[in-house]
Amino acid sequence: MSCASSSSSGSGEEDEGFDAYRKGGYHAVRVGDVFGGRRYIAQRKLGWGQFSTVWLAYDTRSSKFVALKIQKSAAQFAEAALHEIEFLSAIANGDPTSSKCVVRLIDHFKHTGPNGQHLCLVVEFLGDSLLRLIKYNRYKGIELNKVREICTSVLSGLDYLHRELGIIHTDLKPENVLLVSTINPAKDPVRSGFTPILERPEGITAGVVMPNMIERKLKRKARRAVARISEGGRR
Repeated sequence: MSCASSSSSGSGEEDEGFDAYRKGGYHAVRVGDVFGGRRYIAQRKLGWGQFSTVWLAYDTRSSKFVALKIQKSAAQFAEAALHEIEFLSAIANGDPTSSKCVVRLIDHFKHTGPNGQHLCLVVEFLGDSLLRLIKYNRYKGIELNKVREICTSVLSGLDYLHRELGIIHTDLKPENVLLVSTINPAKDPVRSGFTPILERPEGITAGVVMPNMIERKLKRKARRAVARISEGGRR
């Protein structure tokens, strides 16, 4: 927990639901799906926000795990992503050694799917949010030395953004401060010894259930119900 970083990824505290998986909305992702010219392979969902979903992905070029942020496809979300890319690019270019405690942009590209064209951002994979750490400690506080460490990192990042780049962070809150590692080592793909998935396993769907699958299940249930009613009438 030597450094904290700002991020706009979703909290992952609740499911985003199915309604926004439509034209202009989220892109439905399955474990093993490939992105960025087959460079990145989706491993599992990390979280979501009103603008995007965030996935743990494996970078086949660097052989490292990264966070893949997939923006909704509607124009207003794409415009927001372009602004984010502009800021994160400036941040990365001004901090080649990645020592300023601000999340690092690795790559960005467009991905076309059934719901439209989605801007995707690839950033370094970090740990849990400060909010999750607070909840993990049952709101009883954090050790003073850890508070000092976190505050030093946050202030260092804010100073770099403001003084050197002229960027003001307007959404500073516990869920937007990330630790450099996960609280639970089992959730860290490196510390847990997780073997990356290099292709989509047959029959596995992760993250969301596709709406057409739900529709087919409902239709099957309806047909069975009609069949039972018909059989009861014949008796």
